[in-house]
Amino acid sequence: MASEKILNQKKEEVSKLAEQMKEAKLILLTDYRGINVTDDTTLRRDLRNAGAKYTIIKNNITKRALAECGIEGLEEKLEGPTAIVMSSEDYLEPSKVIYKFSKDNEYYTIKGGVVDGKVMTSEEIITLAKLPSRETLLSMLAGALLGNISKVAVALDQVRIQKEEAGEKVTVSVTAEEPVVAEEAKAEPETETTQEA
Repeated sequence: MASEKILNQKKEEVSKLAEQMKEAKLILLTDYRGINVTDDTTLRRDLRNAGAKYTIIKNNITKRALAECGIEGLEEKLEGPTAIVMSSEDYLEPSKVIYKFSKDNEYYTIKGGVVDGKVMTSEEIITLAKLPSRETLLSMLAGALLGNISKVAVALDQVRIQKEEAGEKVTVSVTAEEPVVAEEAKAEPETETTQEA
């Protein structure tokens, strides 16, 4: 039978892991079977750069910590060698790192995990990891907006050129105004472009 000192030590490990899990935005369970030291070192470095922590803890301690956090549905995933990836900062970048590593190393697999408190299957996590990063999405949005703005600018310039060729003087003024209530807008139509003959 285990001594009281060992039991207390394990209880402390469980409560410490449970506390980390409560703060984590991402908890991934992975099968690290067959990983060599070089790959392990590379993976740990990449995860650290993504703001995540990679640890190997006994499955029994992990099960108890998950139970203490009230997370259910991952018990069957805790079979065989299991590594835990946790991040309290971001869930997307560490997921991408693990997905890329598992793609490059056939023996390394994602078992499942928790993203923002929701238990997810390995397929759902892989789908999440395939999404573009936030920065990429923002740059795509900015590019789309700039493209539309430049199209409007070209169209207005073409109108200006046509008006000048027709001998009309064109004056364009742009001013920032207070939002107009719908009824006031109907009563007083506003024009931003004035033309003089």
